[in-house]
Amino acid sequence: MSLNQQIKSDIKDAMRAKDTVKRDTLRNIQAAVKQIEVDERRDVTDSDLENIMMKYLKQREDAKTQFADAGREDLVEKENAEIAIVKAYLPEPMDDIELESVVKEVIASVNAESMKDMGKVMGGAKTAIGSRADGGRINQMVKKLLS
Repeated sequence: MSLNQQIKSDIKDAMRAKDTVKRDTLRNIQAAVKQIEVDERRDVTDSDLENIMMKYLKQREDAKTQFADAGREDLVEKENAEIAIVKAYLPEPMDDIELESVVKEVIASVNAESMKDMGKVMGGAKTAIGSRADGGRINQMVKKLLS
């Protein structure tokens, strides 16, 4: 079963269970999927869906930070619930050791020697890592290894 089909099925299950947070979170992701399908006139792959979910996760984490700064604990809890739901669909994130080894392999494969080669390394690393680490973590690791 594809990830998209799994989400559709889980929306139905959440509706039956009257789990409004899960239902609404998955519907928001489904809306982003539909947007791409309509705008680009193509089917969304599991990889595309993981990227959509990573973007959604980043938005939720940014919103959580802003709500925490404003002292809105009720909204922080809501964002935490949405983050937990989205993380359940994403692959297990890489730890720093695994991330470092993958980035080292990419650096060796593109023959990167300095910060000038960061673009080549980032492109290869994002392809190799996928949604197992966000761009910020990859960026930090590349900077650390190239400097």
